[in-house]
Amino acid sequence: MSERIHSGAGGTDRARTVLLFVLVAVLILGTGFVQSWNTALVILNMGLVSAIMSLGVNMQWGFAGLFNVGVMGFVALGGLAAVLVGMPPVPEAWAAGGPRIIGALLLSAGVIALAVTLYKRMTPGRLRAFLVFAVVVVGFFVYRGLLDPAKEAVESVDPAATGYLGGLGLPIVLAWPVGGLLAAGAAWVIGKVALGLRSDYLAIATLGIAEIVIAILKNEDWLSRGVKNVIGLPRPVPYEVDLQQDPAFVERAASLGMDPATASSITVKLGYSAFFTVVLVIILIAAQLALNSPWGRMMRAIRDNETAAEAMGKDVTGRHLQIFILGSALLGLAGAMMTTLDGQLTPASYQPLRFTFLIWVMVIVGGSGNNFGAVLGGFLVWWLWVQVEPIGQGVMSLVTAGMAEDSAVRDHLMDSVAHMRLLTMGVVMLLMLRFAPRGLLPER
Repeated sequence: MSERIHSGAGGTDRARTVLLFVLVAVLILGTGFVQSWNTALVILNMGLVSAIMSLGVNMQWGFAGLFNVGVMGFVALGGLAAVLVGMPPVPEAWAAGGPRIIGALLLSAGVIALAVTLYKRMTPGRLRAFLVFAVVVVGFFVYRGLLDPAKEAVESVDPAATGYLGGLGLPIVLAWPVGGLLAAGAAWVIGKVALGLRSDYLAIATLGIAEIVIAILKNEDWLSRGVKNVIGLPRPVPYEVDLQQDPAFVERAASLGMDPATASSITVKLGYSAFFTVVLVIILIAAQLALNSPWGRMMRAIRDNETAAEAMGKDVTGRHLQIFILGSALLGLAGAMMTTLDGQLTPASYQPLRFTFLIWVMVIVGGSGNNFGAVLGGFLVWWLWVQVEPIGQGVMSLVTAGMAEDSAVRDHLMDSVAHMRLLTMGVVMLLMLRFAPRGLLPER
């Protein structure tokens, strides 16, 4: 009897999952028919990237109960990886100060390593404190003495066009796993410091590291041009102009009744969709296998009762570090993919609202602890984020249709359209927490 009940519940869950994903597909296809296929594909591509980000946060929160409020920082590290891997090096900048910058960075790493070694191996006391302090202070001044002149030399090399060292000039797709590795490295540092303490320390540490990463990207021009942005990132797909100059492509577009400009734009976006879909499917399969494995069951047991897990001999802090690194790696991977899609790195665009709050909304709406729910939330919330403003514009136009052109009320209502996204996300969060606190696809 219990087996039949369990089987029936499983069938209902599967039907609900399929129905909700069909709804998302209808929304995206409807956007293509009502607005344009370019708009629909833009939503699809960013939905795929957002789904990967949502999976990363879901692994941390849904699997292990780790509260990461520094999503923005890990995503930005992925964007930095796209520049460091994909952009070509700037020979003049390297000649002006590249080796000195590398030497300064290696020196800083050596100073940190020496200070940590002294702290660990020496007997606690004034001598240890003095030596560690002396190493850090002297090392800092030597580091700045090497770095500052080299930075100025590099940043003075054609600052309008370059003014930075550039990257490795490798295929941009290689930047995606590198972005995951950079984010994983930052997560390891944060985790070693904060995961053994109370959970609120992790939230503070992740928020702090996110702001530090953004500050570095904005101010260290030699690394990624700062607020001047890095544009013209390489692509894993053809450029539209190259397709438009291909006679065979123009002929195929004409046979489909499309002009070359529209056809080339859609073709490029479909290419990105294919790449991103492959990545998402691989990650989703791996996440599902992990969730249903003994390791996944252990992680959920630790999440539900850390004390009992520790009593059974489980290394709670070590397992938390594992899942924190894995989730952060997915955020870095998604950040590199997003920067590749944008074709540029713009540090000023990394805002907590877009890259932390919105990702958490996706996880909560989709269903914490459910990988398919995280993917669903990524698509659904991103569609809402894009479409709320034009829908709000239409609604306000209808509401104010009978008002005079110079009406203060009309002007106020039309100006409020710009804030519809924030209002809608807040309302969605309140409705979900009130009527479906476990999300659209709850954890099974």
